[in-house]
This record gives sequence, C-alpha cells and structure tokens, in this order.
Amino acid sequence: MGYVKQFLIILAVTCVGEFLKFLLPFPIPASIYGLLVLLALLCSKVVRLEQVKEAGDFLIQIMPVMFIPAAAGLLTSWEEIRGMLLPLCVIIPVSTCFVMLVTGKVAGWMIGRKEKRESRAGQRG
Repeated sequence: MGYVKQFLIILAVTCVGEFLKFLLPFPIPASIYGLLVLLALLCSKVVRLEQVKEAGDFLIQIMPVMFIPAAAGLLTSWEEIRGMLLPLCVIIPVSTCFVMLVTGKVAGWMIGRKEKRESRAGQRG
C-alpha cells in the first residue's frame, strides 16, 4: 500500500481526533483522541496494521526532527525559563525515568500476555 494512502488514513484519524476535541469538553489533547481512535480501529480490525505500518514507521523515524522547532522556540523564551531552570533540571530527568519505567513495565506485561496467549494456542493446536 502506498505511502499516500497510509498518510491519508493517519490524517483522517487525526482529523477525527480534532473533531472529538471540539465536541467533548474534556481537557484532553486532540492527539490523544486520535491515538485512541486509531487504537480502537486497529483492535476492531477496521484498519489493519499493514494499512498504516510503513507511514507510521516513517513518522517515528523522523520524529526527532519534529522537535527542532520546539527547541528553537525555547531559546526565544530563555528569560522566562531562567527562573525555573533548577526545578526543570530536576523534574525532567525524574519524569523521564518514571515514564521509561512505566513504559518498560507495560511493554513487559504486554509481551508476557502475548506469549501466554501464543503458548495456549500452541497447546490447543
């Protein structure tokens, strides 16, 4: 499946996320709504992984480049950030380690769950 079609699927899901953000009164970013919609579509097999995998992999590969404008924007806000520098230098590593720990635990749990499911399927078959 071509990149254009895959990007269009991802773009459509992103637009649905933006629409949900507009409709619902919750303080949740539109990107989170879009991720949840894509997860639901993948789990229900309305969208198959093969239909978005190549474009998704490409977007993950170029993700670091997407942070350059945000980092440049921080440079223009240096005066406002200077007063919070010490708390930021503590909070950022602590929260990063926490996110890495939780992500690792969840990934390990999911892998274990998948292995159990596959071993049960192998015993039946």
